[in-house]
Amino acid sequence: MAERTYHEQKNIENTMRLRSIMAELPSFCSDFFRGIEPTTSSLTRIAYAYDLRVFFNFLYQMNPSLRSTPIRELKVEILDQIKAIDLEEYLDYLTYYKKGVSEHLNQENGKKRKLISLRSFYNYYFKKEMIQTNPAALVDIPKLHQKEIIRLDIDEVAKMLDEVESGEKMTKSQQKFHGKTKVRDLAIITLLLGTGIRVSECVGLDLNDIDFNNDGVKIRRKGGSESIIYFGEEVREALEDYLKEREQVLIAEGHEDALFLSLQKRRISVKAVENLVKKYAGLVTKLKKITPHKLRSTYGTSLYRETGDIYLVADVLGHKDVNTTKKHYAAIEDSRRRSAANKVKLREKME
Repeated sequence: MAERTYHEQKNIENTMRLRSIMAELPSFCSDFFRGIEPTTSSLTRIAYAYDLRVFFNFLYQMNPSLRSTPIRELKVEILDQIKAIDLEEYLDYLTYYKKGVSEHLNQENGKKRKLISLRSFYNYYFKKEMIQTNPAALVDIPKLHQKEIIRLDIDEVAKMLDEVESGEKMTKSQQKFHGKTKVRDLAIITLLLGTGIRVSECVGLDLNDIDFNNDGVKIRRKGGSESIIYFGEEVREALEDYLKEREQVLIAEGHEDALFLSLQKRRISVKAVENLVKKYAGLVTKLKKITPHKLRSTYGTSLYRETGDIYLVADVLGHKDVNTTKKHYAAIEDSRRRSAANKVKLREKME
């Protein structure tokens, strides 16, 4: 059997995960997930499944009359019994709820996502004429308050890269492993900061995805599309140094093609990259919670400040809708407009 690619393996794992969650939902939900399969990623469908599980658990808690029927046996007609006011009550419930001993909190973003999941769910059955009403369409999506983009400043980027190389501020425990991983870590962090790719795109890279002839890296975007992202000299040097070191490694079977490897000689995981970014960033700034996604924001901010081209930023970051990019970088855009105020002189000042 041919070796599966990272993305093929992840899709299989996600499919199995989705089936596990679906086993806790009404059986009619399988129609919905089959229907959206051609237009959504496996991760999106998993997110929908989690959200629907919360919704049906809410119905059970708030409607004692339903408890005589197992969730799996609920019929699609149950959706017609729900009114818009019930969904507003559901959004209020999401603010804080308990499941077993676990406590759950949802702020604006969480509530918005769960309502969007319900809208997609209801829209599917309404369009298929399997239900008569669509209350989810009548509920307003929670308004999101604009949050400041968290990112590294220019000096913090330099300090972080210096710390990856030196490890001076690390504890003795951290320094034990630093010598074994610093070349790899520098390549990963330099690549994230120098291209703005997502952490999932980074860990999914194979050796043949790097093209040093054109200084480009082929990545798999969310949704499955492929894209070529170009990198500069600093990224090139960090990757070349890492690849020289990687040539000396005896790699675990099945992971020979993986670009970035863990200490176990297997493809590095998303969690491992998140942890190493957190470790190095924590040595540079205590006030900012820096994740791989914040390194992506750092790159997007730098690219926009250098070019002023929001469409270029959207394209490189893989945003399907440029309005998403505009929303994230609105504050920078406003500062650029303000800077124009003093650029044009109407009259020369008299000496």
